[in-house]
Amino acid sequence: MKSELRALPPLSRLKPFEAAARHENFSVAATELGMTQTAVSKQIVLLEEEMGVPLFERRNRAVFLTDAGRRLGRVVSASLSEIAAEVAVLRGSRRSSELVLHCQLCEAFYWLMPRLARFHERHPGTALRIVTSVNPLTDSPETFDVAIQTSGRASGTARLAFTASDDVFPVCAPSLLPVGKHPLSPDALLAFPLLSHLVIPQDWMEWAEWFENVGTPTPRRPRLIPFDSYPLALQAAVAGQGIALGWRRTTESLIEEGKLIRPCAEFVSRPTEISVFRGIMRNPHPETDKLLSWLTEEFAT
Repeated sequence: MKSELRALPPLSRLKPFEAAARHENFSVAATELGMTQTAVSKQIVLLEEEMGVPLFERRNRAVFLTDAGRRLGRVVSASLSEIAAEVAVLRGSRRSSELVLHCQLCEAFYWLMPRLARFHERHPGTALRIVTSVNPLTDSPETFDVAIQTSGRASGTARLAFTASDDVFPVCAPSLLPVGKHPLSPDALLAFPLLSHLVIPQDWMEWAEWFENVGTPTPRRPRLIPFDSYPLALQAAVAGQGIALGWRRTTESLIEEGKLIRPCAEFVSRPTEISVFRGIMRNPHPETDKLLSWLTEEFAT
């Protein structure tokens, strides 16, 4: 054991690496640790040299974990979390008994909440706390047991449990179109303002990609109205401000209530659009598997 411990990299390198792996961002890690971005980058380069493998892929002023980096990140994150938990116990504070589910705001509001009563009926003694965000999982300020977000968004060292499908199609308020004038062809949508959720990086489907998938060329300058979150774009569509891209799981209740309609029949099927993750804690909440099992059933229906 002593020889194995001697082979460990210095903690001064593991802490910057863990933070950078969790956020997939050197600058955010530096801010969290009170270091400069240059210092974080230097410690990670030294760690990569010691390991003999690249832990991050650098491209276009962004960093992405390699497979080796993700594997090491999970181990280091879990180990440091376990140390922090034990320190908290020794200091007289313990982890809350709540099961924590981190969820994107729109999925939480439109998809999860209408179904949550079924989970509590099945597991009446489980205290479940929902944490919502419009930001990627790597921006979460607290630990979680299970998380739900759009596939392709930064997830850091979280462990993928399973993926679920979704369909993407245009939606708008019924008042936006004259009675009897739909379904429209995809190119006819270009006559209307297109409500757009633009983020950097663009980590989910946008109008240009949707039109490409349904075989419709888009003009160089379509009439886009940008929003900084999907929930805002969806509410703008409900208010009749234009046509938004909607995801089936988050718009089905609005369509059933008559607040939104599908102005055209075309849609893009995404078989792994939603990802469900486990947290990285070595000692997870004892009822984590119950929540994952329930989510698997709900996504299947």
